Amino acid sequence: MHPYDLDKVIRKIPGFPHEGILFYDITGITAVPEAYRWVIDKMVELYQDKGIDSVGCIEARGFIFAAPFAYKMGIPLVLIRKKGKHPGKTREKSYCLEYGADTIAVQEIDVHPGDKVLLVDDLIATGGTFRAAAELLEECGASVAGVFGVIGLPFLNYEDVLSPYEINVLQTYENE
Repeated sequence: MHPYDLDKVIRKIPGFPHEGILFYDITGITAVPEAYRWVIDKMVELYQDKGIDSVGCIEARGFIFAAPFAYKMGIPLVLIRKKGKHPGKTREKSYCLEYGADTIAVQEIDVHPGDKVLLVDDLIATGGTFRAAAELLEECGASVAGVFGVIGLPFLNYEDVLSPYEINVLQTYENE
């Protein structure tokens, strides 16, 4: 598969959501069908032989990539959402991110003990959200098969936070 230059379609928005933050907007990818198709096909290529049982997607932009991936792989989609968004019995985890704190939750019924779950979001910054999601899944008896982000910001040292999980990203940016 010929690589697609994602940098051409990822929009960079300074000062969002707070002053001093450079926001990497993935909607440029979804607005270009060739780019979006390439990302999903690349995900399938990376994980088709990894024995993944389900994909855990982090609200809300992670849904955009995880849902078509789960469909193509024929595996369940596990929604990891902000606290208070699930109707069923949940397990929650609070964590810090680069510009604040938050709490995420997963419906316990959606996570099956022993399952190998791939975690997906649009971007890996500090790794805090992924770490919290991984801990939630592990508390429910699943194992984390790896973490995937379309974009990675390695200058924020997410590898340290996400060790020992296998990390895959398609586009990295250094401190700009």
